[in-house]
Amino acid sequence: MILDKEQLRANLDEVIWNIEEARITVSEHHIVKLVTVAKYTEIENIATLYELGQRAFGENQVQQLKERMTALEELPLEWHMIGSLQKNKINNLIDLRPALMQSLDSLELALELNKKLLAKEQNMNCLLQINAAKEESKSGVSAAQAVDIYQEIKETCPQINLKGVMTIGAHSENTKLIQQSFETTQSIYEKLEKEGAAICSMGMSSDYELAIKCGSNLVRVGSALFK
Repeated sequence: MILDKEQLRANLDEVIWNIEEARITVSEHHIVKLVTVAKYTEIENIATLYELGQRAFGENQVQQLKERMTALEELPLEWHMIGSLQKNKINNLIDLRPALMQSLDSLELALELNKKLLAKEQNMNCLLQINAAKEESKSGVSAAQAVDIYQEIKETCPQINLKGVMTIGAHSENTKLIQQSFETTQSIYEKLEKEGAAICSMGMSSDYELAIKCGSNLVRVGSALFK
């Protein structure tokens, strides 16, 4: 559905207002980046959001990322890969040169990605995805192993620039459980700050305010912007 500019402006203003309110509860110095999850929306809406000042957009699939980047190549957008990456799509993703790959979900994937980046003489900014909620349906490394795996990727994968961590909040109506998954990830992030981690990506349309209050500094919001 193509939304008119005023509707998108109202939605964006509301999300930014909510981010501001949550951010201030942490600290007035706590800066939060908004990445628009574009997967369910039309290209026209992305272009309108750009006009309204939004710059960072994320896609869940490499093919869709490619189509969007090509269709909007005249706009200086910052593109993020936020969905699971299949090994057979690694080269395609490298060629797209996303600003950030948020879903590096295993050491095995990191080694494969590093190998192919090396062959193409390229680097990629990535976040380590943590399955903090311990849910079978989600990919990511376990909270218990996250720090060790992060350090191992740093040591063994020189083509990958690890920038921090990402998690998806617990899939639950229980706010306590969601909060717990964010707090778990935040405590891992704090341990990794001495390793240079600067991004803690937590929070989506349904829970981004809670995520910010738990320390997130990057939120991935889709449906709240396109309603």
